[in-house]
Amino acid sequence: MASIGQIVDPTSGNDALSRARQRAALVPDCLVEAKRIANTVIAGWHGRRKRGIGENFWQFRPYSEGESLSRIDWRRSARDDHTYVRDREWEAAHTIWLWADMSPSMMYKSSYGSVSKESRALVIMLALAEILARSGERIGCPGVMEPISARNAAERLAAALMHTPLTGGLPETVMVRGWSDLILIGDFLDDAPAIMARLGPLARRGLRGHVVEIADPAEEIFPYNGRTEFTDPETGDRLTSGRAESLRDAYRNAYLARRENLGRSLRHLGWTFVSHRTDHLASEALVAVHMYLSGMPAKATHGGQL
Repeated sequence: MASIGQIVDPTSGNDALSRARQRAALVPDCLVEAKRIANTVIAGWHGRRKRGIGENFWQFRPYSEGESLSRIDWRRSARDDHTYVRDREWEAAHTIWLWADMSPSMMYKSSYGSVSKESRALVIMLALAEILARSGERIGCPGVMEPISARNAAERLAAALMHTPLTGGLPETVMVRGWSDLILIGDFLDDAPAIMARLGPLARRGLRGHVVEIADPAEEIFPYNGRTEFTDPETGDRLTSGRAESLRDAYRNAYLARRENLGRSLRHLGWTFVSHRTDHLASEALVAVHMYLSGMPAKATHGGQL
């Protein structure tokens, strides 16, 4: 996405072929890291945790008038003065679309971040594919891979990403049907109104959305002093400041206001928003997104700044 306040240009040129090769070289390592992270958080990851048709017990809840009497659990009800029914966990396959921004601004990595934004976005996306596929979900990527239900969905998604032409901005979503989940991972540095103009129609189509903002620590704290040249990796525009520290307060106010406006607008749509920094563990964002997918938003604050 077009960058606002991007610090430096991390590319040695805008050659599309060179950029594609860099991404193809990055994906295998990201897949290995994604599988490692997925394995560390997989314990206790049992399905979508929704009430529905299935074989596994989920919870007891009070009986509601009009429900079938056959659903009452008489043994549990006999323990006190209330009548309870036994709910089972939803086990039907659900379609979840995953997308990560691969535009030039995502290549940025300062000395304060452990990895580039692009690398972190790929790891989170592939780790989600790994874990959700193990749960029996159908995994797709807009414009890259049609939804599949397979244990090796992460590997197939990684292979597809290595051979997909580079694109910028938000994905094309014509192929995405309603009643699916759409997980978008990127830096989202465009103005919030421009982003919402693209996302609003998706919400009205019935898509449930989850946005994960990936940020380098330097983009938040603006640690620059003295004469500094800033380059937009998308356009090549340059700005030279003789005293970069004089820009710090105005820059941070604008950067954080953009995030707050975006998060508020997304929540107004009924979507979720997680902000994740590359100096934090990738597993934090992974857990937060899963909590939202599982309908447990109160626990999602573990995964990022909300």
